[in-house]
Amino acid sequence: METFLVFQHTYTIRREDQLPVTERLENPDSTMDATEVLEESLQNMSIQDAEIQNMDEQEINDLKNSVIDWGDGGGVNNDEDIEADDSQYEDYVPHISIRMGGALQAPPCLDSLPLIDASETVHDIPDIEPPSVDLPPPHQPNFPTLDVMTEDDLIGKQASITYEDCLEQLAITLVLPVQKCPYRCGVSQVECQYRPPFEVTITRRGTASIMEWTCPVGHAVWRWSSQPTVKYRMLAGDFMLASNILLSGNNYAKISLLFQFMNMGMVDQSSFFSIQDTYCVDTVKEFWEERRAEAIHRLKDRDVVIVADGRMDSPGHCAQYCTYTAMENESTEIISVITVDKRETGRNSIIMEREAFVRTVDGLLNEVKLVEVCTDAHVQISTLMNKGKYKDLGVQHSLDMWHGAKNLAKRIHAAAQVKGQSSLSYWLKDIVNHFWWCCKTADSYEDFHELWLGLLHHVTNEHKWVLGGCQHADLESGGSQQWLVRDSMAHGALKSIVRNKRWLNEVHKYLNFRSTADLESFQNHILMYANKRTAFSPPVFEARMLLAAMDYNYHKDRPEFCKSDGSKLYKRLYNKNARRYMLYTVKASKTYGYIPQLQTMILRKRIAGKGMPRRRTLRPDDPRATCHTPS
Repeated sequence: METFLVFQHTYTIRREDQLPVTERLENPDSTMDATEVLEESLQNMSIQDAEIQNMDEQEINDLKNSVIDWGDGGGVNNDEDIEADDSQYEDYVPHISIRMGGALQAPPCLDSLPLIDASETVHDIPDIEPPSVDLPPPHQPNFPTLDVMTEDDLIGKQASITYEDCLEQLAITLVLPVQKCPYRCGVSQVECQYRPPFEVTITRRGTASIMEWTCPVGHAVWRWSSQPTVKYRMLAGDFMLASNILLSGNNYAKISLLFQFMNMGMVDQSSFFSIQDTYCVDTVKEFWEERRAEAIHRLKDRDVVIVADGRMDSPGHCAQYCTYTAMENESTEIISVITVDKRETGRNSIIMEREAFVRTVDGLLNEVKLVEVCTDAHVQISTLMNKGKYKDLGVQHSLDMWHGAKNLAKRIHAAAQVKGQSSLSYWLKDIVNHFWWCCKTADSYEDFHELWLGLLHHVTNEHKWVLGGCQHADLESGGSQQWLVRDSMAHGALKSIVRNKRWLNEVHKYLNFRSTADLESFQNHILMYANKRTAFSPPVFEARMLLAAMDYNYHKDRPEFCKSDGSKLYKRLYNKNARRYMLYTVKASKTYGYIPQLQTMILRKRIAGKGMPRRRTLRPDDPRATCHTPS
């Protein structure tokens, strides 16, 4: 049995609603009275609900209320954890993490919240059954072939899947608008006199099914197509499927395999790539530029702070593309997406991020008043910002707090591996957390320097000294603190780390307490449109990056999902790096309201323009056209 994708142009089919299913909880082995069990469970649920409703996600996830902590929640002196983490290797990175809400007086407990998978946060898979939608009443279909003359004839029309047996059943019961075979001989002018019943055959053409009625002699009596046709007789289903594969972030190979398993017709591969290159790629770029121009206009006459980071298209050292994204810090709106091909940098992937950074900053300097750029601790980018035109223009360079804390932890851990300095491993968490607190508290470099150097006194159990003192409360005597001995090997190693001149020269870049966490969240969202295991041509890869940016910008301010009683829906999301659960507020389902506009622009190019070229040629801006590829 074969299936076909049928576009419903003039009619819709409404299915009967399923009956609700009731569930009954039975526990015959329980010795507790059922009423007591019910009352106890309801009481526990009400307490948990009250605690959850008092949670403030913005307050909990605010970087100001975070602390540095171990990902596994254990102490640093746990020998089993250190051994399991292979800490004897030189490239080992301690499992420190950011614990959101850790600085609050009463950190929230997330154990009672339902789990949510990381993929659900990207695709927003609804956990609750969507409400039923009343479909319009069916209409009598028109049998002549429908032609798409304007965008409204196709965009937003519903489609469904139908089986060939159902089409045959429909064809048998139909009464055609002809009483006899309309064939007339061109020479003798003799008409064919055969009358119904006629033979019905169903053939597949791309994603459509074609039904044809023929008389016993073989003359075509009537023909019906399950899809309307666009200009130059292209099936509308083939055109829309090819366009939406790109717009939805899918790829042809997987969709084709899905259709094969469903025994459905599929748009031809060459037609797919021709449609994508001819109508979709340029349209996506034009649409992005329109939306970006609106965002840039809103930033006029304002001091703009951006967070920026690069992303390679594949793991390891074999990257072909580097996408550099700039996000406005206050609104978290993406305002620049630059993609660099390795062939544009002499096939040197190491300098791709630097080249993309230069293009990004140079472009924004001509459009907005750029005052600060926050990046990770990339050596080449730091060199650019420390001297040259960017410094002369007064653009301040800030570094991501998380990368600074992680690099500090690596240096302390490496020092703790030296014989006689193992006691530093006990203080690793507290030292990194102290750095986090100093950057959060200090208003100037002098304030940071005073707070930071006080660490050398605290670890030796000296909490007041000539020029200052610790700001913590009095410590309980007889505690289990493993104090360092002044001027010991461990204390000397810590001095060299804390007073490192290169480190102190870079500290001022952390005092604004910036984070690229939102940008890294977007880079995780890119995987929905371009995963790192699939290769794309340069124009298509760039278009997919722009689609990811439009998706993120359009849905970043979605409201929280509210239950029937008006309360929010909370879940807990497991963070593999932090090895703990984080609070996640379920958002309202995505609407993708910009997609119909994109579809309209793509379809308009087909209706108003020419057909597809017989041979696809490289674009002038395609790196493959300007760079020689060695054989």
